[in-house]
Order: sequence, then C-alpha cells, then structure tokens
Amino acid sequence: MIYITRRERFSAAHRLFREEWSQEQNEQVFGNCSNPNWHGHNYELFVTVKGDVNPETGFVIDLKVMKRIILEHVVDKLDHKNVNLDVDFMAGKKASTEVIAIAIFDVLKPWFAKENVVLHCVKLHETENNYVEYFG
Repeated sequence: MIYITRRERFSAAHRLFREEWSQEQNEQVFGNCSNPNWHGHNYELFVTVKGDVNPETGFVIDLKVMKRIILEHVVDKLDHKNVNLDVDFMAGKKASTEVIAIAIFDVLKPWFAKENVVLHCVKLHETENNYVEYFG
C-alpha cells in the first residue's frame, strides 16, 4: 500500500453563525467569524489516496486524473464562492473548516473509488496556523 497526496488551493468566503441566535450570541460563540458581511480565507487542500502501484504504469493513480477529480468536484465549486450560499455540497451545513473537510471527503470518496484507489485523508488549511484532517 502506498499513499500519494495532491495539493490544491482555493479562496472562499464564509460565515459561522446560527440563524436562531442573536448577533450578540453568535459573536460570543464564533467571534469575528460571525461577521454578517462574511469573511474569507485562502485555503490549502491536501487530498491523500492510497492503493497498490499499477505494475504497468508505476502509478497508484495518474496525477492528471487525480487533479481533474479534485478540481471538477471540489475546487471549481468552492473557489471565489461563498461557502454558505453558493456551494451545493455545503447546503444546510455549518461552514466551519471541520464540516467543509468532511463534505469534501464525502464528495471525493466515490470518484476515487471509480479509479480503484481509496481516499485516505482530506487535510484543509484555513490559515497558516489552523488546519483539520479528516480520515472518513
């Protein structure tokens, strides 16, 4: 078993809040992240898959295919978008980095399975100091 990771980047806005809470309560819980006018991040996404090396190609997966899957199903939907309002796979979900990473994993998992590799991990950097990892 070998692991391979691809990094992609996207910029997106979001807001952390609960509609049923007052703005004061949202600010107490979520701080500046509850700004009613949104805020944004330059995210770094690391996607790791695992599998056996194909003896004919020497690849676990063709990196062009891996790039296409990530761009088409995740990055193109998130880049320069509002996570709360514009992203189909985030509809009805909280736009925390944790929830975004889980949603990305759920979106990508079946696409990599079609390529006979297993999605091992999604790591999402929200800032240079904060990131989450989700292993499914």
